[in-house]
Amino acid sequence: MQERTVILASTSRYRRELMNRLKLPFEVHSPEVDETPLPGETPSALAQRLALAKAQAVAQRFPQAVVIGSDQVADLHGESLGKPGTHHRAVEQLRRMRGQTLIFQTAVAVVCQATGFQQQDIAPVRVVFRDLGDAAIEAYLQAEQPFDCAGSAKSEGLGIALLEAIDSDDPSALVGLPLIRTCRMLRAAGVSLL
Repeated sequence: MQERTVILASTSRYRRELMNRLKLPFEVHSPEVDETPLPGETPSALAQRLALAKAQAVAQRFPQAVVIGSDQVADLHGESLGKPGTHHRAVEQLRRMRGQTLIFQTAVAVVCQATGFQQQDIAPVRVVFRDLGDAAIEAYLQAEQPFDCAGSAKSEGLGIALLEAIDSDDPSALVGLPLIRTCRMLRAAGVSLL
């Protein structure tokens, strides 16, 4: 069987770094998807919808490829927290998150238009934040500048110091791509990993 091209439908450097762990040749293409939440959409539903939309958008341009889409939304008691984009918004997010338990909803979808293959899954990660003071929040933001991370939480860096606990069955999910689930779907799509 001929190996299909694998494409990561993402502009995230974090997802690209995670994909590199698989030692699998892959391309990266921007999905160009509107990430605006729909009215009343839950964080879990938003992450799943966007992961699939990203994979489908790139699969339309590359129908023979196996395309991976992923999205992450921080869930604060049912409210979606996305990427802050600015220092001010990151401060606001982290102040709201201190002492709280959040669920980081990390969805992944794998699509191959040529074969009709489509699977998606979600890897919720329960994260308990420390009761952070303003000085700690500011020191963290100055050091990491995590303005492109959902909920301003960059756990693979200094952001780990913000946390009391992490509970997940797919450890890479908190960084932005659940590799255990991704590997399972890639195998199902006919991609040889080992």
